[in-house]
Amino acid sequence: MDGRVARDVEPPDSGQVDRRDGARMVQLGRGVVLLVVGGVVALVSLIAAIASFTLGSDDPSVPVEITIGSWDTLVQFVRPAWDLILAALFAMVFVAAGALAFEGAALMRTFRNPERQALQASLPHWTRPSQRGRHPVRITILVPAHDEAASLPITLAALAEQTRRPDRVVVVADNCTDDTADIARRFGHEVVETVGNTHKKGGALNQALASLLPRMGPDDAVMVMDADTALGPLYLETAADLLDDDPDLEAVGGVFFGEQGHGLVGVFQRNEYRRYSQEISRRRGRVFVLTGTASVFRASALAMAAAARGRFIPGEPEQVYDTAALTEDNELTIALKSLGATMISPVDCRVETELMPDWRHLWRQRLRWQRGALENIGAYGFTTGTMRYWGQQVGIAYGTVALVSYFLLMTITLLAMDHWVWFPFWVAVGLVFAVERVVTVWREGWGSRLLAVLILPELLYDLFLQAVFVKALVDILRRRRQGWGHVRREVTS
Repeated sequence: MDGRVARDVEPPDSGQVDRRDGARMVQLGRGVVLLVVGGVVALVSLIAAIASFTLGSDDPSVPVEITIGSWDTLVQFVRPAWDLILAALFAMVFVAAGALAFEGAALMRTFRNPERQALQASLPHWTRPSQRGRHPVRITILVPAHDEAASLPITLAALAEQTRRPDRVVVVADNCTDDTADIARRFGHEVVETVGNTHKKGGALNQALASLLPRMGPDDAVMVMDADTALGPLYLETAADLLDDDPDLEAVGGVFFGEQGHGLVGVFQRNEYRRYSQEISRRRGRVFVLTGTASVFRASALAMAAAARGRFIPGEPEQVYDTAALTEDNELTIALKSLGATMISPVDCRVETELMPDWRHLWRQRLRWQRGALENIGAYGFTTGTMRYWGQQVGIAYGTVALVSYFLLMTITLLAMDHWVWFPFWVAVGLVFAVERVVTVWREGWGSRLLAVLILPELLYDLFLQAVFVKALVDILRRRRQGWGHVRREVTS
């Protein structure tokens, strides 16, 4: 046996799909930008209205000169007015209540979902929840790989160290010009080589799944993972136990962390991923995105998504992934949630993933992620399943306005001051913020802690990410196409 899987599916007409992708981009782009910007304008108007009732009531006390040894400084013992503090607290409660409302609306789709009910008649009998749980779940791992000879051995070695081994591993070699396929065979795994795929990861996975899904049953699950990702040793055991214990659970996502290295840009990314993992933990595994780095899906959930394409969700009929989407993991998450699927990302499903090696590659990666997120919610519209995602994008836009305004006001203040004045109230607030930033990245080591306690570098990193957001909005308005930005690594001996 040479490790190949038969290819019995013809690739889609790439010209036809490219025309469809372009038409969808033109149709959706300006609407997405209009809704996001409109949401920010509404938020800013609300805050301005509140401020008009509160500002101007601060204590007009003058700074006090204090001498510490030979050092003289000015201190302003003033705090914001109580009505302004109460207004800020009200705003936080309002935002939290809105987030809970979005969560509740999304949760209701798992209990009552007419689209899913309409699909049941056209789905195979084995996809129904009543057929699950008769036997332990079988996990087939799909590893889409494009010229990943440098990273693939680490990924496959990590699979061999799982406390619960996969039942099958299939490497999907997509338009490879290196030894990716040969490496997979040397590890003893099967290989699918794509035919005529022009749609990157999503297209490669569609070709493989078209062959695999019809041969699966109610106890089958598929893990889709990147070829530059190493699973934590408990990942498959945790995912299999959850799927065995809960027949209604349809997907288990990973919680990802950054690999070591890459200097300062690597520290920024590791801090960001660490905080995101803690956010998922606080949410008890309720997930925003089933990460493309590594997530497990019931075969029935993928079959349901394929059956719904072109009817209830965007995409080509009978294809699991929508190849028009720049971020296939985010799009598939929205697709499954729109169909009422339940999912979770437990902390034991740890994943270590590739980091971008420099600022240029990071810019391209995040631009693709951000552009994809905006286009995905545009494709689905404003529904109970997407309200939270729209709110997230409006929040990013508002954060961009707020942070830029902060830097602008601080610059104007510093230029206008003759002497430096300390404000104990705001110093205390800053210290609390600094402690939170350090505590949330403590496990990443001293480099991450030092970067966090300085505060300003990470604020500048946030400004970098927000510049990516603005660039994505501008590119959508200008209808510019977005590239993939693959990072090719050198094979080390």
